[in-house]
Amino acid sequence: MNLRRWWPPRRWWLRRTLRFRITVVATGVALLCLLAFTLLAPQLIGYVQVNAVDRELAKAENVRVLDTAGNPLDGGPKPDLTAAEVRALKAGEPVLRIDGPSAHRWIGRVEFAPDGTPRLHVAGDTLVGYREANQLGTRWLAVAAVLVAGLVGIATWLAVRSSLRPVERMRVAAAELPRGQRLPVPAARDELQALAEALNALLARRDEATERLRRFTGDAAHELRSPVTSVRAQAEVAVAHPDPDFSIEVLESVVEESERLSALVDALLILARADTGELPRAEPVDVVLQAQAAVDRLGETELLVQLAAPMSACLISAAGTEVELVLDNLLRNAARYARTFIRISVLPAVREVRLLVDDDGHGIPEEHRDKVFDRFYRVESDRGRATGGFGLGLALVAHLVRRRRGTIRAGESPEGGARLEVRWPLYR
Repeated sequence: MNLRRWWPPRRWWLRRTLRFRITVVATGVALLCLLAFTLLAPQLIGYVQVNAVDRELAKAENVRVLDTAGNPLDGGPKPDLTAAEVRALKAGEPVLRIDGPSAHRWIGRVEFAPDGTPRLHVAGDTLVGYREANQLGTRWLAVAAVLVAGLVGIATWLAVRSSLRPVERMRVAAAELPRGQRLPVPAARDELQALAEALNALLARRDEATERLRRFTGDAAHELRSPVTSVRAQAEVAVAHPDPDFSIEVLESVVEESERLSALVDALLILARADTGELPRAEPVDVVLQAQAAVDRLGETELLVQLAAPMSACLISAAGTEVELVLDNLLRNAARYARTFIRISVLPAVREVRLLVDDDGHGIPEEHRDKVFDRFYRVESDRGRATGGFGLGLALVAHLVRRRRGTIRAGESPEGGARLEVRWPLYR
């Protein structure tokens, strides 16, 4: 079990608003930085005080003259310096001694008398209220840190609130936007513009999916109505005329309509799965082997089926099941309308593989060649024929081919029938 996921503070934090979390983080970071600065305040304040005194002492005129042991040579009283402090001054190091609330500062340097004897010249002064100044400054800096952190929090809250207001307006507008309308895109090239463009693309896909579903549902209901009505009518006739011979004839018609209904439902399910947008992983598929397998699956038929393909493999980038569906639907479509034969040709090229399916049927009129790949579209002469399809096979073929960057078109076969040509990019 992931303990971090169920850790109560973590869950509480993730439930807070974005505005709250940003404000807390910004305020916390500002407060920590200011408190760290406050902890360094005594050193900083002391450095400023001592540095100011050192500058004054460097210009002082009341300099004491001592020997190297710290004894006065200028006739004045002996300075209050320890042996360690005298050694430090001889080494050129300043001395700071803190006595209660105040402090004493000494600086010194060694100079040589005319006779070559070393002399220690020192200057000192008292820093009155040194410790109290540090403590008072630290307390005021702590108070200032809290106040500044509070101001940072308020400013962050207002800034985030102001920055998120356009996002909130965009969210409300997107929720209330009617179908077909789009969000206004801000002119500034910033994150809001990118968000608006992404939402508009999402809305476009939603409208497209809704329209496709509406059209699909209406067409499916229209296509299902005919076989269902036919089955019901024939069943009512059989009930009304309980003649055994007539009932058998009616049952045969019912079986035939049921088979057509089952085939229609299967085609609708395949097309619905293809509409989900899930693209199977592409792999090298040999169109020659798939074409031969499709001819074998066609089974026994009175038609002459010819396969013209090279001996070498013709590989495309697709899924094997997709190519099977394409070939099966093309062959079934050709077998439905052919008179005597079907020819399948696989033609490799430099950058693509061409698949031609020709028949010697009545062909596809030129004005229908672009529309036969639309769903539920059938040439008018086919409607009502027992051998006519549902207008879904070629639509499924076009969908499977185009999503692999291929093309499909309908034309005229050299034998006068229909030619369906598929082009797939060559596998590389």
